[in-house]
Amino acid sequence: MIRSHVLICGGTGCTSSGSMAVREALQKELEAKGLTEEIKIVTTGCFGLCALGPVMIVYPDGTFYSMVKPEDVAEIVEEHLLKGRPVARLEYHEKSGDHHIPTSLSETQFYKKQHRVALRNCGVINPEDINEYIAVDGYRALGKVLTEMTPDEVIQTMLDSGLRGRGGAGFPTGLKWKFASGNRGKVQKYVCCNADEGDPGAFMDRSILEGDPHAVLEAMAIAGYAIGSDQGYIYVRAEYPIAIHRLEIAIKQAHELGLLGKDIFGTGFDFDVQLRFGAGAFVCGEETALMTSIEGNRGEPRPRPPFPAVKGLFAQPTILNNVETYANIPQIILKGAQWFASMGSEKSKGTKVFALGGKITNTGLIEIPMGTSLREIIYDIGGGVPNGKKLKAVQTGGPSGGCIPASLIDTPVDYESLAAIGSIIGSGGMIVMDEDNCMVDIAKFFLEFTVDESCGKCTACRVGTRRLLELLDKVISGNGELEDLDKMEQLAMYIKTNSLCGLGQTAPNPVLSTLKYFRDEYIAHIVDKKCPAHVCKKLVRYKIVEDKCRGCTKCARNCPVNAISGAVKQVHTIDQQKCIKCGACMSGCAFKAIVKE
Repeated sequence: MIRSHVLICGGTGCTSSGSMAVREALQKELEAKGLTEEIKIVTTGCFGLCALGPVMIVYPDGTFYSMVKPEDVAEIVEEHLLKGRPVARLEYHEKSGDHHIPTSLSETQFYKKQHRVALRNCGVINPEDINEYIAVDGYRALGKVLTEMTPDEVIQTMLDSGLRGRGGAGFPTGLKWKFASGNRGKVQKYVCCNADEGDPGAFMDRSILEGDPHAVLEAMAIAGYAIGSDQGYIYVRAEYPIAIHRLEIAIKQAHELGLLGKDIFGTGFDFDVQLRFGAGAFVCGEETALMTSIEGNRGEPRPRPPFPAVKGLFAQPTILNNVETYANIPQIILKGAQWFASMGSEKSKGTKVFALGGKITNTGLIEIPMGTSLREIIYDIGGGVPNGKKLKAVQTGGPSGGCIPASLIDTPVDYESLAAIGSIIGSGGMIVMDEDNCMVDIAKFFLEFTVDESCGKCTACRVGTRRLLELLDKVISGNGELEDLDKMEQLAMYIKTNSLCGLGQTAPNPVLSTLKYFRDEYIAHIVDKKCPAHVCKKLVRYKIVEDKCRGCTKCARNCPVNAISGAVKQVHTIDQQKCIKCGACMSGCAFKAIVKE
């Protein structure tokens, strides 16, 4: 009889931290102790607290171990699994007042304000075992729609729920399905899933596929029934090997149980799913470019109209939703449209998954009700900015999003509120920045990404973004002029209004938002020839503080270009003409006598 379950995170984050080595060590230790019949190891998807990996949870007591190493396993087995005494040094301890107390996963500050719908099974079940998915009501929603609901009733449920696409602009899911629902049974239609998550710092869809692949398959079958399609395609990045592996297992298992394929539940409904792999092109996250790539052509967007609901994949009516959107659908069918609509804000219903990263204490994956403020996300869930630094900005929506200043930290996170201040939700990337970040440099980072990822089909994006990047480079190098700021704004608006697809239309957002909220930093780069955050190399000077310098000569010895001179026990000096701004002198000084200015 199984008396304990040991859950080990098998998501990409923990796997890269060595969780599979921990699992292997645990298996060997259990075999050596003769405990394999009493203790069951369950490899799950992401728990969310990615910075604490490898993560291990022991049930039924719920002990939460973090940063577990293979060499820790023998102690866990001996002390906890045999003697019932949790290993205190490995438990996650959360600060409460002046004390650090052991905290179970569900009781952490990180989880208290979350509400998991799309992530409900991640970190809970073994994603490679269809029986575990079925045990938590898996495929019940599909059975319900096939036996109790008409296709139009399914679409109406989606409309009533208020579910909007979680991959970018937030188009109503039910409306998209309704547009594609005509002529059921008379024309070939397709259901597509966008799993080509390419935003820097984004890992929401990948984590859902790694932790709960059957939820996506079930939802796609429901969508197929609603619009009259018998074929689905999941377009997934080839760089997501764990997600692909688990999708392949899930599709095979669903076929074996008759949950995909012919005559599902004996209702006469046929639906199958195939995988197509993306080669890492960011533009293929745009729906028409994705469909072009599935067809075997170079991934480039098409002019719209006609929209995919009329003429999409292989010139047939097609719907496309992203992974997170699909992950919500089985729960909406089972719990009702009003249940989902009761969460969130007036126009943005339900929850949203975010990949929280950057200068934040609790890096990881979160799911919060729409309308939750940035302040709650950053401080209550994320634990605030580490090392005593001040919050400077939050960037949402990936390279297509905007940079939100700390002064707007009470903004609710929903489609309309973020759009009103010049940003977007996008697929759900959220990067926190502190006082050490240069906002001009941040704008350049994201614009460089979109320049590299532009497919080149339209001139506004292909040429316009490159010209915009050149103006940013000019400012960062100290050669900018105040007139360049007006030029950037004019060019950015031209790119937004004339680009063919969403990539080009949103590419200038990081530049426009930083010009709006952090214009003083641009002016400092241009007028004062200084980078206030001391990030832009060409505008940084290294200076030796005379009353701190001990003349130890270490900085001179470390300098690769001999730019530092001075006798032993005498104050040294830096030749600014020779200095290459590498920082070797500053990082090697034991007396903190070298500073940036």
